[in-house]
Amino acid sequence: MLTKEIQKLSEDFYEEIVSLRHCIHENPEIGFQEFQTARLIIDTLEKYGIEYQSGIAKTGVVGVIKGKNPGKTVLLRADMDALILQEETYLSYASKVNNRMHACGHDGHTAGLLGTAIILNSLKEYFDGTVKLMFQPAEETEGGALPMIEEGVLENPKVDAAFACHLWGNTPEGKVEICHGPMMAACDCFELKIKGIGGHGAMPHLTVDPISIAAYIITMLQSVVSRRMDPLEPVVLSIGSINGGDGNNIIPDSVKITGTVRTLNEKVHQQIPKEMENIIKGVCDTYGANYDFYYQREFPVLINDFAMTDLAGKAFSKILGEENVRELEKPYMGGEDFAYLAQRVPSSFAYIGISKDMDHPILHHNPKFKFDDKNLKILSQGLAQIAVDFLKK
Repeated sequence: MLTKEIQKLSEDFYEEIVSLRHCIHENPEIGFQEFQTARLIIDTLEKYGIEYQSGIAKTGVVGVIKGKNPGKTVLLRADMDALILQEETYLSYASKVNNRMHACGHDGHTAGLLGTAIILNSLKEYFDGTVKLMFQPAEETEGGALPMIEEGVLENPKVDAAFACHLWGNTPEGKVEICHGPMMAACDCFELKIKGIGGHGAMPHLTVDPISIAAYIITMLQSVVSRRMDPLEPVVLSIGSINGGDGNNIIPDSVKITGTVRTLNEKVHQQIPKEMENIIKGVCDTYGANYDFYYQREFPVLINDFAMTDLAGKAFSKILGEENVRELEKPYMGGEDFAYLAQRVPSSFAYIGISKDMDHPILHHNPKFKFDDKNLKILSQGLAQIAVDFLKK
């Protein structure tokens, strides 16, 4: 339904969408600092007479397209922040900002959703209900989805379902991967400070050595995954940094360890910090050290609704053909704050392939990250088709 019209409009406005993507890519902005990007979004929405609200969660923008008659409300989301990274693509539209780069596709997500906005605005006489276009800050850092929810993005009118896509380097170009159920992991971080008693390296018996204690704790923490968790439940516990000491003959007073935990099961998600602290306390008590343990829950597990995922799969099949839409083989252990939307309304998240060579997939968060602009068509068309199909259902 309306598929040919969606595809034609996507072609008609393709050059404009590419231009928008290049502009965003040249001027990358990190989380909650996306002021130029928000201005570009607002200018585009105003150009096409699309109603909007701005300044949500600081830099977030929400466009609103109303159909011919009242009906349901669907939300389509794009993230718009860049990374702290020096670009090495040498593209004609490479970043103009030192140590800032769109290396995860968010420039494409934002431009692609603007394309969806233009398409749906052109077709609003053909559907009932409301489309909300959520341009979100800070997905790469502390997350802008939850603050936007707290500021009312799911209300007035109340959202009935939400959808989003990610341009994905581990999926072949021209393919779309959907996932029924858990798709991306809960993403937590932790910081542990081990407090001992420093002293001379030649007299360790007079100290409480936090470095040797840290080494033992790091080794023991891996037993949380290997011996305390069901082996059929995916869990990642990784140490990212360890810092302590200033000299080769000085035992320091303290050592700081940081790391991340990823899980796909909420029960496991709740259990892990308790198991970690049991180990930390036991080791520190044994060796006479004290500790400070700070565990921060970041994004929850992204769990796709089955019915909404069916709808998204059928919509992409209309755009690409059934043979080019497939089920994701296994979840990904990275985090995604679209999960907060999925906790509150029936939702689905999909991967749009951008890799031309699966023997050498495109690496996200890499200074050489780049993809073909033509993939914006699939994103724009797919989200537009999803919105129309949901509102017509």
